[in-house]
Amino acid sequence: MAENTSQKQSHQPAPPVPEAWVKTELARHPQRPYPMDYIQALFTDFSEIHGDRQFADDPAMTAGMARFHGQPVMVIANLKGRSVKERVARKFGSPDPEGYRKALRAMKIAEKFNRPIFTFIDCAGANPGLGAEERGQAEAIARNLLEMSRLRVPTIATITGEGGSGGALALAVADRVLMLENAIYSVISPEGCASIMWKDSSRKQDAATALRYTATDVKMLGCVDEVIREPEGGTHNDPALAMSIVDERLANHLDYLQGLSLDDMLAARYNKFRNIAQFYTTA
Repeated sequence: MAENTSQKQSHQPAPPVPEAWVKTELARHPQRPYPMDYIQALFTDFSEIHGDRQFADDPAMTAGMARFHGQPVMVIANLKGRSVKERVARKFGSPDPEGYRKALRAMKIAEKFNRPIFTFIDCAGANPGLGAEERGQAEAIARNLLEMSRLRVPTIATITGEGGSGGALALAVADRVLMLENAIYSVISPEGCASIMWKDSSRKQDAATALRYTATDVKMLGCVDEVIREPEGGTHNDPALAMSIVDERLANHLDYLQGLSLDDMLAARYNKFRNIAQFYTTA
């Protein structure tokens, strides 16, 4: 009898995978286009800027002048790399403080020459290493949040894969924050959340659902302005189509922002971030 019970239990179907975890795996898909893929596909005449003028150049962050539909712009993104060698060199896409300072330096150049700023984000988080902390990781991120909030040029941020914690937010205090359909945007990874909440990282799927970090959830919370649809099955299934969709949405938002007066644009940016995550309850 015990043997029959054991056999029945072994044939129980596996529980369905939560939708949030399905989205997480798509956001992390190894063939998913990375920020540099978007830069190469959507912009021309990209001329990279190196160094933060304080410590070093960060291979996990890129910034440079480019043209978007013929218009001079500034493009900034974190870099992951495809090969193992590239991934190690770029710290798996997790920038150091000098990366964020380089990004801010590029933003200030764009502001000086009145060029719109585009940022692309696929970052699990900033580098948490000892060296990064010693060189002021938290200060560098905080400085970007402050300075981005008052830049006097249009800013558009696009989360293409993972948007993790302050490492992503340091490039995302923008007039328009766009998010691809299968991207995720969260204060912590599901593995990290599960380790803290339940002392068990294997409960990452439960954490993914609880965090409400899918594009649909984040849009409902008011943390992003638009969810950009993806080709069936994800951007890696049809990169060309994905790029054309993103291109059209970026152009649309840039046209709108450039039609605003500077005062209206800054006021709208301020009000948007002041009102994110405000919840009211009645007794």
